[in-house]
Amino acid sequence: MIFLSDILHIAKTNHLRRKLIVKLSFSSYAAVGVMLFALFFGAGNLIFPASLGQNAGTNLWPAAIGFLITGVGLPLLGIIAMSFSGSRNLQELATRVHPVYAVFFTSLLYLTIGPFFASPRTGTVAFEVGFSSFVSESSQQLWLFIFTLVFFAIVLFFSLKPGKLVDTVGKMLAPGLVALIAILLVTAFVSPMGEIQAPQDSYSSGAFVTGFLEGYNTMDALASLVFGIIVINAIRSMGVTSKTDILKTTIKAGSIAVLLLGSIYVGIAYLGATSTQVLPIFDNGGPVLSGAASHYFGTFGSVLLAVAITLACLTTAIGLTVANAQYFNTLFPKFSYKSLVVFFATITFVIANFGLTNIITYSIPVLMFLYPLAIVLMILTFVSPLFKHSRVVYGSTIAVTFLISIFDGLKSLSKSIGVEFAWMQPIVDFFENTLPLYDQGLGWLLPAVVVIVVTGVISRLQPDKSPAAQQAS
Repeated sequence: MIFLSDILHIAKTNHLRRKLIVKLSFSSYAAVGVMLFALFFGAGNLIFPASLGQNAGTNLWPAAIGFLITGVGLPLLGIIAMSFSGSRNLQELATRVHPVYAVFFTSLLYLTIGPFFASPRTGTVAFEVGFSSFVSESSQQLWLFIFTLVFFAIVLFFSLKPGKLVDTVGKMLAPGLVALIAILLVTAFVSPMGEIQAPQDSYSSGAFVTGFLEGYNTMDALASLVFGIIVINAIRSMGVTSKTDILKTTIKAGSIAVLLLGSIYVGIAYLGATSTQVLPIFDNGGPVLSGAASHYFGTFGSVLLAVAITLACLTTAIGLTVANAQYFNTLFPKFSYKSLVVFFATITFVIANFGLTNIITYSIPVLMFLYPLAIVLMILTFVSPLFKHSRVVYGSTIAVTFLISIFDGLKSLSKSIGVEFAWMQPIVDFFENTLPLYDQGLGWLLPAVVVIVVTGVISRLQPDKSPAAQQAS
């Protein structure tokens, strides 16, 4: 009897341990949520809701709702999709489409959130918000060159030997920057700079759709497919092991992160909307933040915000450089990690000197192409069990989405550079006449859903022995 009671005691103890491991406290969810918020919260993201607010004017709220769907909702969906899929990384998940496509898609995504757009943006945002107001208009380009040279030299130095220093500084800076932004936003709510004015351009009649597409610029939905594994590993380190519990914890922690992020976005958008009686409507949101800080707190406030944002941008740029160098080092082992860091830091510095407005302008065509592919991959991940993870469904749906989104990207590029691509006009006209929501940038959505349904039904009716199905099962 003693032996039996000992066994029962051990079994009961293990059962209680499992319950304690799975049922995390709110503080545990909050810790992961704040970590995820810090991953998403880049100083560069502050400029987009500020610009949206200035241009949306009295149509602020529909524009803000559209922005929140893509700027906050999709990143949460991406994190949950990675958790739901059980994949070790993005490339493994994208292999369900095809191994070659997986390398192409993952590489382009890393380059987009790295040296092509997001990383150069960190340097230009730091300059625009922190220092551009202190130098003359005629010398802006020279000072941008000097500033970014120093900025990315520091990025290069720390990226060559990544350590805990950058993480520590980032953890210290994130709360400080959030506190500064919170003080600025509370002041703006209590004492607005002026009345909200009439909307500009596309915000006059299509505020929701314009805000929806503007949310692409944060690039957070793309980054979520990379950050997802970081969140999952953090949850596992807390003792959560089952796939179901990891998914539940991811949803709860992710909800905390997006609630914080969404609150800041709405506040900054409101700040931008109330600023236009005092500040001119700028090409980007950088000067809006610096102008608001100067208006409320004078030179000291501007300098304090400038220093905080510059340091925050530095830690973001270092993280992006390290992530790209590590990924491409695994892809091309012949190139050493250090040589890739030097290469990416140099490319980033060169692109940064095209200026913030140009970086944003030329990133839009790539995002118009890349975002539909990312969104469809998320959708496929969630419905994958219904069609037994068939590669036919993955491949067919991505192929159709690719065909439509690549012309969306080219159309956006044509508009950005002011050059018409006559050869593709018949194709664009066909899409406009046949695809619902095409003019709203969502022409890919219905065809993707139709292909998923049709190929999914076919796959349900026959066994699938593809490598993707075996891998996902």
